[in-house]
Amino acid sequence: MKTALWLLAAMLVLASAAQACSGNVVDESSRRPLAGAMVTRGTEVVITDQAGQFSFAGPCGTIAARAIGYRRSAVTPDQTVRETQLHLAPFRPKALYLSFWGIGDHGLRQDALALIDSTELNTLVIDVKGDRGWIPYPSRVALAEEVGARDKTTVQDMPALMATLKKRGIYLIARIVVFKDDPLAGAHPEWAVKTAQGAPFRDRENLGWVDPARPEVWAYNLDIAAEAAELGFDEIQFDYVRFPDTPGLVFSVPNTEEKRVAAITGFLAAARKRLAPYNVFVAADIFGYVAWNLNDTFIGQRLDALAAQLDYLSPMLYPSGFKFGIPGYPNAVAHPHEIVELTLKRAAERSGLSPLRFRPWLQAFRDYAFDHRAFAGPEIRLQIDAAEKFGADGWMLWNPRNAYSADGLKKE
Repeated sequence: MKTALWLLAAMLVLASAAQACSGNVVDESSRRPLAGAMVTRGTEVVITDQAGQFSFAGPCGTIAARAIGYRRSAVTPDQTVRETQLHLAPFRPKALYLSFWGIGDHGLRQDALALIDSTELNTLVIDVKGDRGWIPYPSRVALAEEVGARDKTTVQDMPALMATLKKRGIYLIARIVVFKDDPLAGAHPEWAVKTAQGAPFRDRENLGWVDPARPEVWAYNLDIAAEAAELGFDEIQFDYVRFPDTPGLVFSVPNTEEKRVAAITGFLAAARKRLAPYNVFVAADIFGYVAWNLNDTFIGQRLDALAAQLDYLSPMLYPSGFKFGIPGYPNAVAHPHEIVELTLKRAAERSGLSPLRFRPWLQAFRDYAFDHRAFAGPEIRLQIDAAEKFGADGWMLWNPRNAYSADGLKKE
């Protein structure tokens, strides 16, 4: 009897093992095992060990993987295959930004694609929810229609456009402006940031903001992010994921550093959880001075807290934004290379993160804070060289008018 029970138990263990899904993740070029890669099956996420190995209980289904410094990948192995290998290609995004208007404008879009074809550029950052809270394409998120975020359409068929861009091999980043949201603040004043007098807050552009601690605001933006992931974006990048930089405002939580940081990191943690099934990278834009300040810069962005919730941190290193300069360089626009390199070094030293966890925004527009000099080819190249010397995971060029040229870029 004991022998029969032992045999039955052994058979059950073997049957269970046969149903297990395991494999490894390797560098496509070198076939080197990738430790720390994120492997996804449905809503489950595991991290590969030092040998690049992973395992799930039960059959595989579709297995997806991503790793810092690589493109993501996915396979659906035959269920008779017990060992699955995923190959990830090394990749450094080199991006242009296209706004709500720019992605829908045929001329601006074609100009950007021509630059991608002829230079080192390989990536587009596209507004999925832009600075005014507008979504450029027909969205299934019901609240977007209700609040007026869909009053204007610049892209009639986003899935078709995505397919075209993907066919060209372009890495696609969805930019989502989170808490600066005039339509949502206007439609739901109970969710809006208030002045000390109780009136709805309006910023320097006369736009309303929503409260970063409100769960309803989180849910709306996470619905938009999930839709972007379903559309096929490789990465979700949250911008204005912060409190307004205006003193004396009133929120649903006390305006303390602890509460501000908890609200921002709480939202990003919720985003990571919501987006896990899509195998997309999660990034956020942060103030350049966050790398230098020990506090949260009074906006809820503290380097250590942000790093725990993000794949990539994207500091905005526009020299024009450093109006107080940095140590040794008070005139920031006269030293674009030093501003970028030293700020990235400072961020890495303080956080203990690999340089590959950073992908900076660089200035490709005329200075507005110092002497109004143009930022053309030489200034752009100095910034790019600084980011690459540091070892960042690529870089992104920002021009609010989406007016770019090949000046300062390497030819393909």
